[in-house]
Amino acid sequence: MSDKTIKILHLYARDMNIYGDRGNILTLKRRLQWHGYKSQIIEYNPGDKIPSDIDIIVGGGGQDSGQSRIQDDLLAIGPQLIQLANNGMPMLVICGLYQLFGKFFKTANGEIIEGIGLLDIETYGKSERLIGNIVTHSEQFGDIVGYENHSGQTFLGHQVASLGVVRIGAGNNMTDISEGARYKNVIGSYLHGSLLPKNPAIADYLIEQAVINKYGNFVKKNIDEHFTKLARKIAVKRPR
Repeated sequence: MSDKTIKILHLYARDMNIYGDRGNILTLKRRLQWHGYKSQIIEYNPGDKIPSDIDIIVGGGGQDSGQSRIQDDLLAIGPQLIQLANNGMPMLVICGLYQLFGKFFKTANGEIIEGIGLLDIETYGKSERLIGNIVTHSEQFGDIVGYENHSGQTFLGHQVASLGVVRIGAGNNMTDISEGARYKNVIGSYLHGSLLPKNPAIADYLIEQAVINKYGNFVKKNIDEHFTKLARKIAVKRPR
C-alpha cells in the first residue's frame, strides 16, 4: 500500500442513496486498496462546501422528496461541477442524479425540474415504470449488468454518447436501445444493483482516470475476479 490517496466525494449521501447505490462507494474504496492506493470518502450534503482536492465524484438515485431537497443546492454548485467535468474529473451519477445532471426533467404532470446541463440529455416522466434486470453492451466495458427502476425516460443529445446498447431491458427510454450517457470522464446510468460491484471494468476506469489526473500514471494490479464473474453470470440469467 502506497501513501497515495484518492479522495471520493459522495454527492448528496443523505438524500440520494437508494437501491444500494452506496455500494458504488464501497467498491471504489476496496478496489483502490487492491490497486495499492488509500482512499478518503467525503460526504457532501446541501449547504456543504466541495473540497478543492477531490478526485472522483459519485452520486446515486433518490425519491422525489430527496430530489426536491437537493435541487436548489445542485443548481448552485452546477457551474463548479461542470468545470470539474470539463477538466477531466471522473464522475458516476445514477438514476435521479443522472437525470438532474441533464438539461431538465419534465414530470408526467408537466412540471419542469431544471438540471445543471452538464450532460446533453432531456428526461420526461411517463406513467409506466421501467423495472427489472437489465444487460447492456459497451465496446469499452463489455456487458454491463444491473437493475433499473425509473419512470423518467431520457433522450440523448448530440454532445453525449450512450454508455451502452441494451440487450435485455429498457434502458434510457422505450424508443431507442441506448442506456446511460458519457461525456468526457462522466458516466450517467439508470443501473442500480449497485452498479460497480458487478461491473469492475467501470470501477477501474474511474479509478484509473482519477489516479492519472492526480499522479500522472496508473499501473493496474491483477485482481481475482472469481466471485464477481459468478455474480455477473447469475445476474445475466435472472428473468427480467
